[in-house]
Amino acid sequence: MSPGILGKKIGMTQVFTADGQVVPVTLVKAGPCIVTQRKTPATDGYDAVQLGLVEYAKKQNKPMAKHLAKSGAEGVKFTREFHLWSGSDDLKLGDRVLAEEFKPKEKVDVIGTSKGRGFAGLVKRHHFRGGPATHGSMFHRAPGSIGASSFPSRVFPGMKMAGRMGTDQVTIRNLEIVSVDTEDNVIAVRGAVPGPNGGYVMVRRAKR
Repeated sequence: MSPGILGKKIGMTQVFTADGQVVPVTLVKAGPCIVTQRKTPATDGYDAVQLGLVEYAKKQNKPMAKHLAKSGAEGVKFTREFHLWSGSDDLKLGDRVLAEEFKPKEKVDVIGTSKGRGFAGLVKRHHFRGGPATHGSMFHRAPGSIGASSFPSRVFPGMKMAGRMGTDQVTIRNLEIVSVDTEDNVIAVRGAVPGPNGGYVMVRRAKR
């Protein structure tokens, strides 16, 4: 049993349950993946497996090409690492991981990169309430105080301010697998997952 699988977000749709309820789902093209590296406590200090998503032939630089040649992987562009725990299968170099390893009603964590929003203000980026909008107020969407002037006479690091929003690693925990298409390697998970359509995601078996 693999600890997870790599895939690409296809998009959102909806399915109907047997009793007629509408369930929003996200379709993920999961796999096929291949084990490109096996890390062990003896050699690397921890137990993990590196998976590569097989997509299409792509020219690699020499270090990456030699690394992938050890496992016989071709066309691998996206690689990520999964930690192994007790009870996991001892995956070997070159083993394939497919969507059929996951079953409906199983809980997974989906990790992806959120959509980039560019430069955003405080209200949009940090959900600040803002000031009054009427009655002559001159404080609408401004940040307010960012520090005292006499002491410490500086802005502390980490102050919530306007700036670049998005493109962060986001983990959505305990999403339920609704269905698995073993022929096309497509997994439907309940709810939304981070990132745009076509973005890479990690589907990891739920830890909690």
